[in-house]
Amino acid sequence: MKKAFLWVLAILLSASAIALTDSELVQVEKVRQFYGERAGQRMLSWRQVIRSSRAADDKHKLKAINNFFNQLVFIDDIKLWGQEDYWATPLEFIGSAAGDCEDFSIAKYFSLLELGIDDSRLRLVYVKALNLNQFHMVVAYYPTPSSIPLLLDNLDHEIKPATKRTDLLPIYSFNGSKLWLMKQKGQGQLAGQASRLSVWNDLRQRSNHTQFHRPIINFDE
Repeated sequence: MKKAFLWVLAILLSASAIALTDSELVQVEKVRQFYGERAGQRMLSWRQVIRSSRAADDKHKLKAINNFFNQLVFIDDIKLWGQEDYWATPLEFIGSAAGDCEDFSIAKYFSLLELGIDDSRLRLVYVKALNLNQFHMVVAYYPTPSSIPLLLDNLDHEIKPATKRTDLLPIYSFNGSKLWLMKQKGQGQLAGQASRLSVWNDLRQRSNHTQFHRPIINFDE
């Protein structure tokens, strides 16, 4: 049954020139079955962006991923998930078509990792959005270890150096292994392991086991 499904889906995908692996096809189908047909189409679009960007330089990868996810809808966790703070996996974010700043940033971060950008060049950065007077999250990309990072954001869709984002006050940042306290718009001070963040640990566990939650609001209706 599984092989038959994969064969049929592969034929459908070949018509749109998207050559996916068996594991990718299964991933797409899981999202489609749980969230619906339009969610499945978003998955295919995401995989197309990943496939078409693999051989590109980092600048193109950043722009492609930033543009793709910034098409989705911003909504607070309490309205979408019924929880004050829920970090959705990239598949949950794509499936739901909506999320808050953490969801935008997390999906971009994992997509850039998949495109081959080393984790040492990337950070998820908690900031205070001064104009909105609220906490916010962005992705930082470091061209070199000592350089000013470029920021990927769902508030300002243009990728800019951190020094150009005077509306953001950095607080702390982390990646797959480390946690930093941010005292400036650069590297910051190492403060320990990222495993100290329980929400980060929960997110990665759900992502590894492909666990989905259903949102309160269906943006595809």
